[in-house]
Amino acid sequence: MSKSSLIKSFFIEIGELTYFALRFFRELISKPFELKALIKQCFAIGYKSLLLVSITGFIIGLVITLQTRPTLEEFGAESWMPSMVSISIIREIGPVIIALTFAGRIASGIGAELGSMRVTEQIDAMEVSGTNPFKFLVVTRVLAATLTLPILVIFGDAIALYGSYLIENIKGDVSFQLYFNKVFNSIAFGDIIPATIKTFFFGFAIGLVGCYKGYYCDKGTVGVGDAANSAVVFSSMLLFVLDFIAVFVTDLFFET
Repeated sequence: MSKSSLIKSFFIEIGELTYFALRFFRELISKPFELKALIKQCFAIGYKSLLLVSITGFIIGLVITLQTRPTLEEFGAESWMPSMVSISIIREIGPVIIALTFAGRIASGIGAELGSMRVTEQIDAMEVSGTNPFKFLVVTRVLAATLTLPILVIFGDAIALYGSYLIENIKGDVSFQLYFNKVFNSIAFGDIIPATIKTFFFGFAIGLVGCYKGYYCDKGTVGVGDAANSAVVFSSMLLFVLDFIAVFVTDLFFET
């Protein structure tokens, strides 16, 4: 495929994804509201990701502290460890890594699930029977991902800070109260609010891309695999773009 064809197909897909997002917002505010399906998806997408997020957050806290502590010890600045780790995890590392982990599980799962429904003509059957498959399948999943990811990130950040405390307690004999007093003294609203707001956009992007890739899956089992794979790749790339925009806006409005 030539370079011009690649660029053309890229912009076509961006346009189709934009139309897909506009359709989501149109269906979101129209009746009927699939509340039961939304709760079910929140359980499947959010609650069932708790273990993965907990393990990820715990390892983040352990690794950052183990890697950073020797450098701070060289300068006699190990007392800065709680402040530095908490700010780095809450501002950037926690939301991005947990969102990428979430994308790997959720975007691929949604892409494969909706792709298999498209291949087996279940979506076509819903349309013929008078049911709105877009509202039932897409809106509920995108909204569930948007609502649950911020909660998972907050939970993962807390687990990461606890993992960091364990290393500090073992290496430096730092008490739980002293460690978290330094953590909360170093954190400001300018650290928490932007980091929380951008996770809503992360969740929306992950759910939207996963549903888009699955909903318009090509026929055949190969198409299902391609939908799951491309959903993860595309959503991960979109996360980095959104994170850059979020950091730029935060620096513009919160640091000045």
